[in-house]
Amino acid sequence: MKEPAADGTPVAVTCRVLKLARQPYCRWLDKPVADAVLAQAYRANALFDAHREDPEFGYRFLADEARAAGAPMADRTAWRICRENR
Repeated sequence: MKEPAADGTPVAVTCRVLKLARQPYCRWLDKPVADAVLAQAYRANALFDAHREDPEFGYRFLADEARAAGAPMADRTAWRICRENR
């Protein structure tokens, strides 16, 4: 098992002090970024690239451009990502 600190503090002690279970901690070590978060980041990047090329157009056009670039998403998802990132 990996040690959480450079000083070699055991995982069991750290989890006990922080009142965390070891199993979720070990799952997080294996996969610190969730698939959904990673997919949203790729979609946001595709929308940003489409917006850079045509800054005047709205989220529906950006969603079409992103889908054409290989980032499939619904128009509502594109709207939410555009709203969150202004």
